[in-house]
Amino acid sequence: MDSFRDAAVVVTGAGGGIGAALARRFAAAGATVAVNDLDEGKAKAVAAEVGGVAVPGDASAVVPAAREALGGRIDVFCANAGIGTGGGPDAPEEDWARAWDVNVMAHVRAARELLPEWLERGSGRFIATVSAAGLLTMLGSAPYSVTKHAAYAHAEWLAATYAHRGIKVHAVCPQGVRTDMLRDTGSAGDLLLRPGAIEPSAVADAVFTAVAEDRFLVLPHPEAGEYYAARAAEPDRWLGGMNRLQRELEARSE
Repeated sequence: MDSFRDAAVVVTGAGGGIGAALARRFAAAGATVAVNDLDEGKAKAVAAEVGGVAVPGDASAVVPAAREALGGRIDVFCANAGIGTGGGPDAPEEDWARAWDVNVMAHVRAARELLPEWLERGSGRFIATVSAAGLLTMLGSAPYSVTKHAAYAHAEWLAATYAHRGIKVHAVCPQGVRTDMLRDTGSAGDLLLRPGAIEPSAVADAVFTAVAEDRFLVLPHPEAGEYYAARAAEPDRWLGGMNRLQRELEARSE
């Protein structure tokens, strides 16, 4: 897309999976990509592949270093880094805190750093990798589901607040994607996600289609939108269906 030629793009969690696919897609569109990942080796490998720059480290604090590496400007920020934490309310306090920090506060901190620059010049694009769990839920993973709902709400708030000032926002909500995170989802992933899992490149393609169409909600699995509508229209029926799936999960583990 010509709109990204010479653009300065940051992708967090880009050492593999969806992040690496986004980095490749933006680079192919002519952007210079700052590749962020906690794993320095992976960040450098993807950066070398796409002709970008590696900015390893915590996604929560990447903006200043990425801005410097990109020559003082960031046009697009992909808040892609995330962690999948299992368990319910009984999950350890530190698991809840880590999920909140990575899945939500990293987005908030990035927006806090980026917005003054973007609002001054009247343009900027924030792409949040949320997950269909942010629209629906993920059985067996309360910290992930709760924080992904919050990540979606944050992206939605940004869009509602700043659209008239030139800020574009997209919330990417895939279901199963063939990544390391899917591998770690266990029996819940086997039941709910793996049957329809897609490649990370398909998610990147869906993002570019949504950008071209100026759409906030990016649904690499279109059926997630149907589930979301059903959840809103008939919440008790939807919850009943989810509880049936929960009982099936429990029966499989017996």
